[in-house]
Amino acid sequence: MSLLADSNTHVREVLNVVNHQLTTRPTSECVAQSWTRCINEFQLDPARFVPPPVLTEYELSARREALGDLIACSKLEMTTLYQQLADPELAVVLVDSGGVIVHQVSSVPFAEAVAGDGFRVGALWSEREAGTNGMGTCLAERDCIAVCQHEHFYPRYTSLTCSAAPIFDDGGEIAGVLDVTSRSKLLQQHSLVLVGMSRQMIENRLLDARYRHANMIHFHSRPEFVGTLHGGKLAVGDDSTVLAANRSALFQLGFRSLSELRGRRIEEAFNASLEDMIARSIRGSFHPVTVYSANATNRFFLVAQTPQNATGRVTRVLVSDSALRGNTAEKHEKHEKHPPVPKLDEIAHLEFGDPRMASQIQLAARVIQRKIPIVLRGQTGTGKEVFAQALHSISPHADGPFVPVNCASLPENLIESELFGYRAGAFTGAQREGRRGKIVQANGGTLFLDEIGDMPLVLQARLLRVIEEHEVTPLGAETTVKVNFQLISASHRNLLELVQSGQFREDLYYRLKGVELNLPALRERVDKLPLIHHLLANETDDPPDLTAEAEHALLTYAWPGNIRQLRHVLQMAIALSDGEPIRCEHLPPEVTQRMSAVDMPTALRLASADIDGHLADEADISSLNAIQLNERDTVLSLLDEHRWNVSNVAKALGISRNTLYRKMRRLHIRLSHEGSPPDGMPLDLDA
Repeated sequence: MSLLADSNTHVREVLNVVNHQLTTRPTSECVAQSWTRCINEFQLDPARFVPPPVLTEYELSARREALGDLIACSKLEMTTLYQQLADPELAVVLVDSGGVIVHQVSSVPFAEAVAGDGFRVGALWSEREAGTNGMGTCLAERDCIAVCQHEHFYPRYTSLTCSAAPIFDDGGEIAGVLDVTSRSKLLQQHSLVLVGMSRQMIENRLLDARYRHANMIHFHSRPEFVGTLHGGKLAVGDDSTVLAANRSALFQLGFRSLSELRGRRIEEAFNASLEDMIARSIRGSFHPVTVYSANATNRFFLVAQTPQNATGRVTRVLVSDSALRGNTAEKHEKHEKHPPVPKLDEIAHLEFGDPRMASQIQLAARVIQRKIPIVLRGQTGTGKEVFAQALHSISPHADGPFVPVNCASLPENLIESELFGYRAGAFTGAQREGRRGKIVQANGGTLFLDEIGDMPLVLQARLLRVIEEHEVTPLGAETTVKVNFQLISASHRNLLELVQSGQFREDLYYRLKGVELNLPALRERVDKLPLIHHLLANETDDPPDLTAEAEHALLTYAWPGNIRQLRHVLQMAIALSDGEPIRCEHLPPEVTQRMSAVDMPTALRLASADIDGHLADEADISSLNAIQLNERDTVLSLLDEHRWNVSNVAKALGISRNTLYRKMRRLHIRLSHEGSPPDGMPLDLDA
C-alpha cells in the first residue's frame, strides 16, 4: 500500500470513529474521545496536517526559567531513562503544563529526523495544536497513556509510538508530562512502566527541592516499602503542620487531595508527635519504626528526618571522623575542581581485540571520571571484580581503597554489620571496640558490591539512604559518618526483571544504574586466543606452546564458567605438560570430548573461517556507539532465540523483513550463523 493510500485509510478511520460508523480497526475509548475533541472542539482536519507552532527563543527562555526546579529535577531521571531503554530511535522529552517541549534527550540522528515534523524543543504539542499524541492527550486525560502509531490523529505521526505520564506538583496540579517517543517497537513493551517510575522519582525530587528546609516523613503500611517509589512522603514544618505530600501519602492516609491535609497537625494523621517520631527514628538507626493512624485503626512504618542543616529540638549528628577518613578531603576537593584525564593504559590490559569489550572499556573510562554509579552485568566468571578494580585505578578515587563486598557469599544476618559496621557493645558477640563497616572503609575510594541482586530487601532501603545522603549510621549508634566513594555494583542477574518481580527496590535500581556495562561471556568473545596467551603468560615466566588440536579445543569449548574456568584449566594444563607444549590430553575431558580425529581437519577449517569472519567485522563494530552496541546485542539475542529465522524475528519486533535486514546491515550483523539462509538466497537489503 502506498503512503498516500495508507494516509487516506487513516483519515477515513478517524472520521468513522468520530461519526460512530463501522471501523476496520479496534480503537480504545480514550483515543476515540481524543479524536472527537480534535474534530468537534478544536476544528482540526486529519487530512490537513499543520506542524505544531514553535515558540521564539525569548518565549522559550521565559518558560524554562519559570520551570527551573522541574527541569533540574527531571534531567537526571530523563538521562537515566534514556540509557535504560538503550534505543537510538527514541527521545525522552519533558513538556510543561501547556504542552511545550522544554527539554529533550535523544540521539542527534533521531532528533534531526523528527525535527521536520515539529518534534523539537520549543514546539507546542497540545491536542489543540498537534492532535492526538502522547504528550497532549496525557495532559487532557491527566493520566498515564500510550498512543501507538495509528492512534495518532494526523497520518504524519503514525510511525511514532508515545508513552507519557503526567508529573504532579506538591499541590496536586500537573506540572508537566514525561514522554518517550520512538519509531521503534523494540522496547515499547515496558517503556510505559519505566516512564511511570521515572515520573514518580521526579515528583519526589520536586517535593524535596521545594521543601528542603522541612522535616520529611517517609512511611508505608509495609516496612520494606518505606523510602521507595511506593512509599508515602510528607513535608512537615517545625510547628508540626503538614506542608506537602506525595500522592502515595494521600492515598494511604485516605485523603483525596492535598488541600484536605495541608495545614493540619501531624498528630491528626499519626498517633505520635513530630519530636517523638524523629527521636525514635534516631534511636532505631533510621530503620522504620511503628506508629498508628490517629484513630488507631491502621498501622504504619515510618522514618522521620530533619533537614541536614536543622538546629533545635532533635537532629542527627553528622560526624566527620578524621581518623576514619584520613587525608582524603583535600584530594576530593582537587578531583572535584579538576577531574583527572583517564589513564587508559591502566585499564587497557582488559582488552585483547574484542570490539564489544573495547566499547565497554571506553564508555567506562568516560563515566568513571564523573563519579557516576556503574553496574557491571555479566555471567559468573566473566571478570567483573577485575574490571571493577581496573575502573578504580583510573577513577578520581584511585588514591583511596578498593573495598569489595560479595552480597551472595555473606550470610544474611552478617551483611548488615559487614556493610554498615557497629559500635562497641551493639549486640552479643560484637567486638569490644566496635567495627568499621565496608562502607566506611571505602570512604575516599571505591565500594564494589558484587552480586547486588542477592542483597536482602530489608537492607536495600538502608543502602539507598547511604547513596542519597552520603552518610552511614553504624548499628547501635546515634551518630552518622559522612562518606564519599565511587560505587560500582555487579550482578549476573537482570536487575530490571528483579524489580518487576518485587525482589529489588525500584529507586535503589535507579540509584545504582547511572550506566550499565555488559561484559560478554567468554564464548561470545572474538579475542579468545590472545586472551589465552595472556593468561598463560601470567601463570609462568616461560609459558608453554599450544598444539593446534589443543588450541582449537580451547577456542571451540562453550566455557560455562567463563574466564575463571579458563584460568583454572590453563593452570592444570601447565602443571601436567611439565614444560612441554600443551596437548589435548593435558586438558579436562569436557573441553576435548566434542573433538574426534575424524572431524578434526574440518573443524579446524570451520574455526579458522569463523575467526576470520569475526575479525573482518571488528573494524565495523568498533565504529558503533554504546547504544548501537546494546541494540546489536538485543537483535543478536532475538536471532539466536529464533534460530536465525529472520521472518520470525521481524514478526516479534513488529517490523518488516526488509526493515530488519536494513537494521542488521547498519549494526554489522552478518547472516553467517547456523540457521541463516543458504547461499544464493536473495536478500533485499536496499528495498
